[in-house]
Amino acid sequence: MKKLSFKRISYLLHLWLGMISGIVVFIVAITGCIYIFQTELRDIFQPYQYVEVENKPFLSPLELKEKSKQYIYASPADTSNTIYGITYGRQNKAATVAYDHHEDGYTLLVLNPYSGDYINKQVLKNDFFRFILSGHRNLWLPYSIGHQIVGWAVLIFVIVLITGIILWIPKRWNKKSLKPRLTIKKNAGFFRLNYDLHNVLGIYAALIALVIALTGLTWSFEWYANSYYKVISGGKEPKEWQVAQSDTTAISSLENTADILWSRVKAEYPIGIEGSFIFDFPDKKADAYRICFNSVNNDTYYKRHFRFFDQYTLKELEGGGMYGIKYEDSSAGDKFYRMTYDIHVGAIGGFAGKLLVFLASLITASLPITGFILWWKKRSKQKK
Repeated sequence: MKKLSFKRISYLLHLWLGMISGIVVFIVAITGCIYIFQTELRDIFQPYQYVEVENKPFLSPLELKEKSKQYIYASPADTSNTIYGITYGRQNKAATVAYDHHEDGYTLLVLNPYSGDYINKQVLKNDFFRFILSGHRNLWLPYSIGHQIVGWAVLIFVIVLITGIILWIPKRWNKKSLKPRLTIKKNAGFFRLNYDLHNVLGIYAALIALVIALTGLTWSFEWYANSYYKVISGGKEPKEWQVAQSDTTAISSLENTADILWSRVKAEYPIGIEGSFIFDFPDKKADAYRICFNSVNNDTYYKRHFRFFDQYTLKELEGGGMYGIKYEDSSAGDKFYRMTYDIHVGAIGGFAGKLLVFLASLITASLPITGFILWWKKRSKQKK
């Protein structure tokens, strides 16, 4: 039996693993392309997110909660609806009241933050970008099933990318051997053009696609996320996310704790001037107030800081894992891990970064198609 060379093994792995993961990779990549610019597209197609700036302060979370009740509890059947909290943006952004509807599920009520006037309502199960995200994460299948399929397909695709890079490497590094590998031949026939689209565009996108895949796997497998954290933190264990609990035995003379807490955080954070701010209400007896401030105005999340307060005494409680610490006070490993999502979607590099990830994802979506055509052409030749 003829001994298989390293390149031959790489070719077989690249071919058959590419065939196995191809359809899933195409769906994940093409939905990722669309989702990357969801903020920009929402700005165009959802102008109701913006309000006219007024020379007065925002209404407090408790005031907006009271204003929202006439819409959230509009019928007797709505008594089981649960209000989660309020999100504020900059001075020209509408506030949103997040709540759980007994039929529609997670819903956002869009209100004017200055007056509490109704603007719109978003039922997230009907939201286009939630539909796209569902395809990206779990192929529109039940989450427990689709999520695993996506995870293993992306893990296989990492091997496909690495073997593809190995196959691309020329025997000699000179202008003659590199030129056909780095340029698409002009006026070429269909199959030659298809080969160049796979080989040339593939190598340009390979490293970015590898970063996208490796960061994306942190949401697929807990063992991978823990290993990823250990690598970037020098072997440390990740600090688990914890939801703080209020002391139900505490005795307090405080009244209107939501307003007292709002006064505190307003003095501490530039709410409305920069970033975004979330104020979540406790629902059950043991729940705590939860606030989250994201100081950046762009579409990134790594600077989010979560804090928890006892609903009876307003004592600050520990929780939030690595996000319970200010980004500036975090370790180097935590800082990098917190950037994982923003690296994954390119937002860490602003619009240019998102555009780069968009193009790499678009090329990635094309690779299973051009690769299949290459295999089909070669198979047809062998038959002849």
